[in-house]
Amino acid sequence: MLISMWSLKGGQGTSVTAALAALRASHDRGEPVRLVDLGRDQPAIFGTSEVSDAGLGRWTQSDLGTEALDRDMVELSPNLSLLPRGSLQLSQRRAGELAEWLKADGTTTVVDAGTLDRDHAEGFADSVHQKIVAESDQSILVTRACYLALRRTVSPPVRPTGVVLVAEAGRALTRSDCERAIGAPVVATVAIDPDTARAVDAGMLRTRVPNQALRSLSVLVENDLPRARDNAPGVELD
Repeated sequence: MLISMWSLKGGQGTSVTAALAALRASHDRGEPVRLVDLGRDQPAIFGTSEVSDAGLGRWTQSDLGTEALDRDMVELSPNLSLLPRGSLQLSQRRAGELAEWLKADGTTTVVDAGTLDRDHAEGFADSVHQKIVAESDQSILVTRACYLALRRTVSPPVRPTGVVLVAEAGRALTRSDCERAIGAPVVATVAIDPDTARAVDAGMLRTRVPNQALRSLSVLVENDLPRARDNAPGVELD
């Protein structure tokens, strides 16, 4: 199963939510789980060493085979590995090949696709981010109940199959408001948790596991949601 997690505005909690979803999958399954970082935040979240130019950026700019991607994987726990982006920019020329590789072996994969911004991304329709999101079984928008964030969902570059709502106290907008604005169901709600924030700040998320947040995301990794390809709206470009 390929699950992509993305937002339409920075600061929504996409990277941390993707990390938590990958942790949950690795706890629930007796098989390897892969976390793919299209940004550069996952090594810091998990407290791993930076990988210099190794990773997805280098691979997309090269003619290396997919075995190079296996070599660049960083073990986070016995069941969870990270494929980092590295320091180099992603080239769109191998986006399709990467999407095929991620789906070919049946490994449960969570992709931190970061912020999708069609207005400021040259060649967005052919970008690595868009291609992976479009090929995902689950395309999950991560957002807060924030008016400024929800305004961007009026004409999104990609249609989500579901939403993870990052809940914070004092917001006027409700879960139902978000579903109506986005046109997709909220499949999980993750409360902003000081314990999670402290674990991320210390780069110790894999050892200081926030159980409540993990439980909130269990639905994403238990095959309970309809797959994107079986869902009527699908994952389409506007």
